[in-house]
Amino acid sequence: MKIEQIYTGCLAQGAYYIESNGEVAIIDPLRETQQYVDKAEKEHAKIKYIFETHFHADFVSGHIDLAKKTGADIVFGPNAETKYKAYIAKDNETFKLGTITIKVLHTPGHTLESSTFLLIDENGKDHAIFSGDTLFLGDVGRPDLAIKSDLTKEDLAGMLFDSLCNKIMPLSDDVIVYPAHGAGSACGKNLSKETVGVLGEQKKTNYALRANMTREEFIKEVLTGIAPPPQYFAKNAMMNKSGYDNFETILKKGDTPLSPEAFEALANSHDALVLDVRREQDFVKGHIPNSIFIGIHGGFAPWVGALITDLKQPILLVTPEGKAQETVTRLSRVGYDNTLGYLEGGIESWIAAGKDTETIDSIPVDEFSKRYNSENIEVLDVRKDGEYNSEHLEGDNVKHFALDYINQNMNNIDKNKTYYLHCAGGYRSVIAASILKARGFNNLIDIAGGFGAIKNSDLPTTDFVCPSTL
Repeated sequence: MKIEQIYTGCLAQGAYYIESNGEVAIIDPLRETQQYVDKAEKEHAKIKYIFETHFHADFVSGHIDLAKKTGADIVFGPNAETKYKAYIAKDNETFKLGTITIKVLHTPGHTLESSTFLLIDENGKDHAIFSGDTLFLGDVGRPDLAIKSDLTKEDLAGMLFDSLCNKIMPLSDDVIVYPAHGAGSACGKNLSKETVGVLGEQKKTNYALRANMTREEFIKEVLTGIAPPPQYFAKNAMMNKSGYDNFETILKKGDTPLSPEAFEALANSHDALVLDVRREQDFVKGHIPNSIFIGIHGGFAPWVGALITDLKQPILLVTPEGKAQETVTRLSRVGYDNTLGYLEGGIESWIAAGKDTETIDSIPVDEFSKRYNSENIEVLDVRKDGEYNSEHLEGDNVKHFALDYINQNMNNIDKNKTYYLHCAGGYRSVIAASILKARGFNNLIDIAGGFGAIKNSDLPTTDFVCPSTL
């Protein structure tokens, strides 16, 4: 028996490759599926099953493409309804994989069809659970993502409590826990940085598995502090439920080099968004007018999903050398399948062609400190709610303007005013500046180094409050 976790840091997502006696099961595969086919061929094995723990909201799964390539059966738990061929398993139904068995434990709560897959070894012993978004290390899945359901989040939280009590808690302490996500995912509140654990440790440390917790206590705790889901979650879940275009076709279209002239013509004829994925330091020094910055070195896919509201938006890319294919792939993982191509030769070719560029003012914290202490300036802190509430720059002229909600809150600021922007380190403030600049806010100054630099300066900040106490 072989179990391999294939973890993707940008999405904080774990897919799983399970092999026994030449037969393979893939659990929650990523959009680009050739890696699983290649791995199975290398092992002289055949992919037999593709198990989906639920309709994922934070990424588009590769289950449909993988099934077409391999002939493997797609398996969901009870209550799943799809517009493509899939096997809908019953609760406690078992599937043979070589000498091992995989048992479906229906664990609704995160969503109605959510299921946990219990791996039983060749000796009949419960070995591991692939818990999807039902159970994370340190947390459980948020119960507010059901698609087209009349149930409330309180109803789903109650279902999740029952699932944990009746299906997960009775399992042995030595059962290994393989969750779908780790720290950084928006599918839970307080996920551990660890990506593999054991159930006994979770029973001791995970608040949601606390002994003697009442149903009412669980519902209150699991719902407290949940931020609204990013706008793309429901759209990705619907793609996973209804189907999507072939990934290789999308990659071929998007991985197309374009001259500056062709790039500009496509941008104009298709009303395309120019997405610049270089580092923020490079973007501020020079970029194509009206382009948006979201760097691939940061939390790229989740920020794209949170900020670009139309999954069908035509996109043109400005990338570092050799990063176009990776960028198209990472866009497709969250459902953005309409990339038209990339600027061949990067920003240097654009400049060489004599085309216009723009810059964003960026100043070091010592220069910002001088201006802050001598002028009446306006500051936008674009960090998340918890970061801001924990500690921020003091002053009546400091406004919390979270990047997550920039599209909704843009009308709350004045195009005629000058704003100084900062985040924690510089990545998100440049994203915010690029979006605002493209919308006609031209008086923007980025504070290099963000709040990290501000904290180490002479500028006044509020007393630190531990986020867990907020």
